Amino acid sequence: MSPPDWLNRSVSRLSGQKNAENSEKKLSKEAESQQIRARAAPKDITSSETLPSGRSTRDRLKATLRQKEEALSPRVLRRTLQELRAIIDPQVSEVEGGLRAKGVAGWYAQAAPNERRDMWLLMSEQFVADAQKNQAAQAQFSALVGTADEAVAEVRFRRATVSPRRRLLQRFSAFPEGIRFLVDLRADMLPHLKADKRLAALDVEMEYMFSTWFDVGFLDLRRISWDSPASLIEKLIKYEAVHDIKSWSDVKNRLDSDRRCYGFFHPRLPDDPLIFVEVALTHDIAGCITPLLDESAVVEDLNLATTAVFYSISNTQAGLRGVSFGDSLIKRVVDTLKGEFPKLKTFVTLSPIPGLRAWLGKSMPELAAQLQDADVLNLPDKSALRRALMLQAAHYLGRGLADGKPLDAVAKFHLGNGARVERLNWAGDPSGKGIKQSYGLMVNYLYDLKRLDKHRAMLAQGKIPVAKAIEDLYI
Repeated sequence: MSPPDWLNRSVSRLSGQKNAENSEKKLSKEAESQQIRARAAPKDITSSETLPSGRSTRDRLKATLRQKEEALSPRVLRRTLQELRAIIDPQVSEVEGGLRAKGVAGWYAQAAPNERRDMWLLMSEQFVADAQKNQAAQAQFSALVGTADEAVAEVRFRRATVSPRRRLLQRFSAFPEGIRFLVDLRADMLPHLKADKRLAALDVEMEYMFSTWFDVGFLDLRRISWDSPASLIEKLIKYEAVHDIKSWSDVKNRLDSDRRCYGFFHPRLPDDPLIFVEVALTHDIAGCITPLLDESAVVEDLNLATTAVFYSISNTQAGLRGVSFGDSLIKRVVDTLKGEFPKLKTFVTLSPIPGLRAWLGKSMPELAAQLQDADVLNLPDKSALRRALMLQAAHYLGRGLADGKPLDAVAKFHLGNGARVERLNWAGDPSGKGIKQSYGLMVNYLYDLKRLDKHRAMLAQGKIPVAKAIEDLYI
């Protein structure tokens, strides 16, 4: 069976240019809605670029001439601010405000990178809550606490603290492609927050709004299969972040009958999974990723499947950083799988340990140096170097805490959801990426559905829940 033409083209294009977000996008005949989305993708801004702080927009709006590093002249900056303010004019309706926002989004789509930055700065610096009204409302609320008017005073205080920036974002969300526009805008901006702290107010406001708009209660869980639209399978190829999809047979293997793939979708972004998880249905706990990715492996007999192995979870939208979907996704998928396969008893991950090698290099440089010179994958079972690495990995995952949270990012996610550290797997990921991250080690996190709350409580008390197999490695 030859691969479908669309998938051959997709894999060759996307796997070779996985991180090339600046590639040209084909415009549909419907045009305008997809033009805004396509043009809103970052053009020339890179994460390594350092943006100068320069004058505040307050100073620039009062000026006559533009300084060398500034993109928009004071005159154009004032006009842009007027257009942004017109969006939230209290005299216009939601519909008219949305239309005005759509016009600004069209300008942004064609703007140069530094011109876009000027719009971020205007949105961040010029749409702040009125400090005097805020203070007056707070004083009134404090004076009325304990009286019959307390509730009314609290409402006034809360309203006084809401910035016009929030109203601006709401108006941008009013036109059909508005939420996509805002998600892409934040993705543009995120790489520059460290270089320009003035953008922080806009970023925090956007994260807050996205957390509301993308609450899991508004999301749909959908299965992604080989029969899904071609464009959706292209998204899997593009966004897979844990184990790269390398060929058409690779993606087909991940969508085979003994596999499941599920994603969360938002009604306003119906063609884009916000996050997706890949699951293998097996008869035991997998300890190595290689068999799961083996395209020639025999398909599992689903009548014998007792274990669901979550082996890849990928977020797809950089602009939604800080908005959590993963814990709800896993719980929803577990419920769905239990309904389809009642014999499933074990729900476990096969996870990378992305921070292990860097942590070991800082905490035990001598051991790291020895491992650097060794053929790690072929170390004998009883070798001192292998035992030392397993011991340190067990400490890293089972005892390593910083500010009460696990050191490893993946561990932080799963343990925060109530899982426990179940098993360390030698040579679990022998790929170059696996060696670079964790000397090839992988870990299973077990989701014991009856003990999730207990495990979360343990973690809150500063104790990481681990299985006996991990405790035995400490000895």
